[in-house]
Amino acid sequence: MAEVNLLETHPKCVRNVAARLHNKAHNRERALRFDWEYFDGPREQGYGGYVYDGRWIPVARRIIDHFGLKPGDRVLDIGCAKGFLVRDLMAECPGLTATGLDISHYALTHAHPDVAGRLLRSTAHRLPFADGAFDAAICINTVHNLDQDLCLAALREIERVAPERGFVQVDAYRTESERQHFEDWMLTARTYGRPEDWLSLFAQAGYRGDYFWTILEME
Repeated sequence: MAEVNLLETHPKCVRNVAARLHNKAHNRERALRFDWEYFDGPREQGYGGYVYDGRWIPVARRIIDHFGLKPGDRVLDIGCAKGFLVRDLMAECPGLTATGLDISHYALTHAHPDVAGRLLRSTAHRLPFADGAFDAAICINTVHNLDQDLCLAALREIERVAPERGFVQVDAYRTESERQHFEDWMLTARTYGRPEDWLSLFAQAGYRGDYFWTILEME
C-alpha cells in the first residue's frame, strides 16, 4: 500500500469557481444525474464536454508500468465514464484485457468506439466479478461520490476483485482554505476529508492497494 501519483501527466484544468457557485444547488442536482449535463453540458454542471483528446495515454502507460501489466492480464477501470482510459490501456499494451464499469447510461452509450463490448453498467460498491478476477483495479475520482457506508463497501470490493493490486484516487484537502475551495467547486462528492481521514477509511475497509489525492489548487 503506497501513495503514488499515477496521474502526474494529466493536464491541469481551468476552474471558474465563481461561475459554478452561481445557482450551485441547481448545478449540483443536475450533475448528480451523471447524464448529458455532467459530461457534455455547461462547465458549471460538470466537465463542459468530455471528449477524447489523448490525455489518458501517458496515464495508461504509467499504470501499465506501475503494475507490470502484460498481454493476457486483466485490468478493471471503475468509474470509466466514456471508456477513454480503457481504450488507451488496450492500445498501449496489446493483448491486455481491459474492462470498464460505470453507473452512467449516458456515458456508456456515448463511449469511444474502440471500447465496444468492453464496458458495463454497474455500481462500485457491488462489483459483478469473482474474487481475484483482475490483475489491477483502477478507480479514479469515483468512490468519493458515494455516501461513507457505500464508499467503504466499494473499497472492500476493489480489494476483493484485485487483492493488493488496486489504485484509488479521491478528493481530499489539507487545510481549511483548501476545504472551502473544494466545497465551492465540487458537484458530486459525498465522502471527502484530509489524507489522514482517507487512510483511516482505507484501514477500516481493509483496502491494501495504492492511492493518491485529488487536491484542488488555489487560483
